[in-house]
Amino acid sequence: MTASASRPPMGPPRCAFDFDALSLDGQPVRLSTWQSRVLLIVNTASECGFTPQYAALQALWQRHGPDGLVVLGFPCNQFGGQEPGDAARIGEFCTQRFGVSFPMMARVDVRGAQAHPLYRWLCAQAPGLLGTRAIKWNFTKFLVGRDGRVIGRFAPTATPARLTGAIEAALAEAGRGTIPP
Repeated sequence: MTASASRPPMGPPRCAFDFDALSLDGQPVRLSTWQSRVLLIVNTASECGFTPQYAALQALWQRHGPDGLVVLGFPCNQFGGQEPGDAARIGEFCTQRFGVSFPMMARVDVRGAQAHPLYRWLCAQAPGLLGTRAIKWNFTKFLVGRDGRVIGRFAPTATPARLTGAIEAALAEAGRGTIPP
């Protein structure tokens, strides 16, 4: 499995939990591991003006992780070449500079022909400004509910702290929805 590949779903994907990725250390990860939890999925970069958001993402993870929030970082080098490092360098940077302990995935493309299937699906579920599906920059955020459906898409300028209300509302849902047939 490559970082941009995902296991073939049985039919079209119904929810975010139908996808797989690779961890930063190259191990397969099934998003179904976090079924019934709230996901905050973020495309990240180490050399971006928004990179300090790592600290706030870590704070969200520490504060709301026990309640069911999982922050997932997906490094991406598509925007200004701002994530040029290999997996070891990315992991070291995130840990040493920002104390990141939330799950980090292998570097992926988030737009274009080589976009990771999860990101193609996320963008189709929650188009951005003026209905565009393409991700425009690093630190675009997708909030996924306990049922695996996309609740919202947030621009890079939306700080993690500004997402607190939406995250708390999603956590309060307590698994009320079901995965669509």
